[in-house]
Amino acid sequence: MNAVSTSGVATNGFPALVLNADFRPLSYYPLSLWSWQDTIKAVFLDRVNIVAEYETAVRSPTTAMKLPSVVSLKTYVKPSLYPAFTRFNVFLRDKFSCQFCGSPDDLTFDHLIPRSRGGTTTWHNVIAACSPCNLRKGSKTVDEAKMWPSQQPFQPTVHHLHRNGRLFPPNYLHESWVDYLYWDSELEP
Repeated sequence: MNAVSTSGVATNGFPALVLNADFRPLSYYPLSLWSWQDTIKAVFLDRVNIVAEYETAVRSPTTAMKLPSVVSLKTYVKPSLYPAFTRFNVFLRDKFSCQFCGSPDDLTFDHLIPRSRGGTTTWHNVIAACSPCNLRKGSKTVDEAKMWPSQQPFQPTVHHLHRNGRLFPPNYLHESWVDYLYWDSELEP
C-alpha cells in the first residue's frame, strides 16, 4: 500500500519525467524520474518548466498546484559521451544476457583475461556472464575454456546504452511521457 502524506498525495507516487532543455530525457535506463516532492521544489526554485501535469494537485493554505508529470530543465546539461564503468552499465551494454550462453538469469560479470593472470576490470576485459558459465570458465582464458563470448567487450557510448535501454521499457509509463520517449509503441493514426 502506498504511503500517504497529510495532503492525501501518495508520497511515493506521481513521479515526473525529467527532460533536458532540448526535451530529450536525461536518461533512458534508468529512466530520469524525480519524486513529486523534488519536482515541486525545482518548480519553486525556477529550475524547470512544467510540460505536462497530473490531475492530482497539492495544496497549501494559500495555493493549489497540479503535480507536474513532465518537466524540462531550463539549463541544458551536456550529456557525457561515455558512461561510467559500472556493473549495471556492463549488463546494459550486454543487453542483460550472458555473453557465453545468452541466459538472462543469475548474472554476474567475467574477466576474459582472468585477474589472476593480470586481467584488468575495464570495459575491454569484462562481460556479463551467468553464474554457471562464470564458474565453468573459472580462471581460464576463453581459448583454454573453449568458451567465446557472443560479442567482444567494448567501451559503449551513452548513445549506445540509451539505445539498449529502449529495449527494456520500465514497468510504468504515464501517458503524458509517451511523446518524449522512444520505446516501440503503437502510434495513433
